[in-house]
Amino acid sequence: MAEPTPSQVRDFIAAGLPCTVCEVEGDGRHFFATIVSTEFEGLSRVRRHQRVYAALGDRMREQIHALSMKTLTPTEYTASPAEPTGSAPHHH
Repeated sequence: MAEPTPSQVRDFIAAGLPCTVCEVEGDGRHFFATIVSTEFEGLSRVRRHQRVYAALGDRMREQIHALSMKTLTPTEYTASPAEPTGSAPHHH
């Protein structure tokens, strides 16, 4: 079975979950997704991830070996600026 591309994983998620944003990066085995959906309103992070896994169904077991994700509501997405990684100095 061929390894899925990031665009295929994005399409799989979007087919099973209404998303306003669905961005996926990856190398065919390991993926990182940013998913914004109104369906996440009122759900814990665990429940949001379970919702994405449900949208992927059997593909999560058979084709996708690792999926990291950031799941946000539209309000959370517009309120959160892009987070710089490691740029803030730490003062002790």
